[in-house]
Amino acid sequence: MAVTGISTLKYQEGNELMPSAFVDLHTHTTASDGTCTPGENVKLAAEAGLAALAITDHDTFGGLSEALKAGRQVGIEVVPGVEISTAWQGQDIHILGYFLEWEDAGVQSRLADLRDVRAKRNERLAERLRQLDMPVTLADVERLARANGATGSVGRPHFAEWLVQHGYCADIREAFDKYLGKDGAAYVQVDRISPFAAIDFIHESGGAAVIAHPGLYDADELVEQLTHHGADGIEAAHADHDDRQEQHYRDMAERSKVLVTAGSDFHGYRNGEVFHAPLGSRRISIEVVRELERVAIRYKGIRR
Repeated sequence: MAVTGISTLKYQEGNELMPSAFVDLHTHTTASDGTCTPGENVKLAAEAGLAALAITDHDTFGGLSEALKAGRQVGIEVVPGVEISTAWQGQDIHILGYFLEWEDAGVQSRLADLRDVRAKRNERLAERLRQLDMPVTLADVERLARANGATGSVGRPHFAEWLVQHGYCADIREAFDKYLGKDGAAYVQVDRISPFAAIDFIHESGGAAVIAHPGLYDADELVEQLTHHGADGIEAAHADHDDRQEQHYRDMAERSKVLVTAGSDFHGYRNGEVFHAPLGSRRISIEVVRELERVAIRYKGIRR
């Protein structure tokens, strides 16, 4: 199953690329905490010369129908994806799922349960900020998110926007560093499912499971445990990974005989600047999509 020898590319404006048969496997839309609509993500993928992209919103497939329609119109393959929010030993861990049976009522119900956890976190986060003398309510953040096009769950980037807009932080990064990130003054740890349970959920839903941006966790033992548990891939190429980290996780994937994937983690634009990384700035051969699809087909067979 392993596909670890396929090259990843860090795309920069003006660089000449080899062929367009590449995919960005990690992007967000207004269905979660991105600022571009699913259709706009598809358009950006076409402009970046991609053959495909995955829509991987947090705990939802809410943007997928629009993206699939837009993809058919412009000839871009849209990979059904989701990013599952989990926690392990006090740390947020994200697991990407691809090709789940996303229209299944049971799958949708379980994702709704995960979004309920996020909603409770948001209430507590607003309360923490008020305790720090910032007069914000969840309704304030929701209004701001909707005004900026959000159609799905409110997330921490929306709180960051509120903090910037009201002068408490200079930019989104400062908002996360000072208040919203793991070491921030307002950070809220919630009782999420474990990454092991998320992998099981993805497999039970007929999908392939990939460990998202492992460099953010700095927990190689956990990554190894997750691959032993059944994770099908590691997102080695990510905007927050430097060259050394990317090679490190490629090597881990090769040792574990799992897939290597790549994703920009594009979240759109905030305050006139790209949030996280440009769509297509991390890409990998579309053959990896076919491998993920083959893995998912195997789990669909087990499910039935």
